[in-house]
Amino acid sequence: MNLIMRYLLVIPSIDIKDGKTVRVVQGIPELDCQEYGSDPVEMAKIWRAENAKLLHIVDFDGAWEHSHKNYKIVEEICSSVIIPVEFAGGIRNLDDAKQIMDTGISRLVISTMALENPAEFKKVFEMFGSAKIAVALDVVGEDLITRGRKRKTGISYKEFVKNMTAMGVERFIVTDVERNGMLMGPNHELSKEIALLSGKKVTHSGGIRNKDEL
Repeated sequence: MNLIMRYLLVIPSIDIKDGKTVRVVQGIPELDCQEYGSDPVEMAKIWRAENAKLLHIVDFDGAWEHSHKNYKIVEEICSSVIIPVEFAGGIRNLDDAKQIMDTGISRLVISTMALENPAEFKKVFEMFGSAKIAVALDVVGEDLITRGRKRKTGISYKEFVKNMTAMGVERFIVTDVERNGMLMGPNHELSKEIALLSGKKVTHSGGIRNKDEL
């Protein structure tokens, strides 16, 4: 095993829509939403049996409809595995953050709130701290998109990363949206650029087809 692979943490993602495990092309259900056989709780158990050290949960109903209907499933996942679980999807305010943290998750992944309501994001950040917060960067070209990848912001990811770093954010989750769910290979350069720009921890997301691309 080479040195890089030894210290690389691979984080399985479980995408949930209408209570089911799905794969969503570019994170946009209208493009393609393929259901998988296992329900989300069973999928979490499978990944844990495969020695996953951390799970990433995406709630597409939360991201698209600001719904909390999958929170019970998230709670069941947290109680079914003995590893940390991070959650993304529809966290728009402090009340949302409190509710989902009560399910037992270990880390909030926030995008829209940080971009559209920085004052509310600051409240969440101050309450839970940098260890419990990651900022998601959904990138198309040079810009960020929000609202479950439905809304273009016109905001440069470079400037946003600088602002978030100045606030004290310690981790970014980076997705090249045009590659996400497409199995067309990762955009290594984007994640590398953000790591160098911020000097913080970066999780790469999307496009990975096989272990060689890790």
